[in-house]
Amino acid sequence: MIKDILKEAEMRMHAAIQNLDDDLAGIRTGRANPALVEKLSIEYYGTPTPLMQLAAISVPEPRGLLIKPFDPSSLKGIERAILSSDLGLTPNNDGKQIRLNLPALTEERRHELVKVVHGRLEESRIAVRNVRRDLHNDMRDLEKEKLISEDDLKRGEEELQKTTDHNIEEINKHGLHKEQEIMEV
Repeated sequence: MIKDILKEAEMRMHAAIQNLDDDLAGIRTGRANPALVEKLSIEYYGTPTPLMQLAAISVPEPRGLLIKPFDPSSLKGIERAILSSDLGLTPNNDGKQIRLNLPALTEERRHELVKVVHGRLEESRIAVRNVRRDLHNDMRDLEKEKLISEDDLKRGEEELQKTTDHNIEEINKHGLHKEQEIMEV
């Protein structure tokens, strides 16, 4: 039973880290990255659709993205979504494709982005701790129902704490890497 709980902890904590990676990929750095826009929601025939399902996104140059819609009629919707997003980018539409030129980040904007990263890291740490709390309570309930012994509970708590510490360390590594990426000129 304890092994099942620990396996669940590992899976749920790993999911929190995966979610953090997806979040961090959407935060702009000095380089162009398709992850910046691929999850952008586009109104397509009345349905919000991620950009990655509507267009091919490529990086023809280090500070530029090229978006080629599969359906030319979706071009206006894509352009509108980019303008209304918080990316701060102006799309250049030539009738068939959209070019996005990423301006160099100012020092002030870099510091703002680092603060955003720190916020996302803290959210992930909280998610991991919530998993630990929930599963710790499950272990205590099993012990109260006499399904596991007190020694098993102690061993399970120690393993759960080790898993939690390991995952929080992973979150910190991801954050440090992203911070260095943002601050790189």
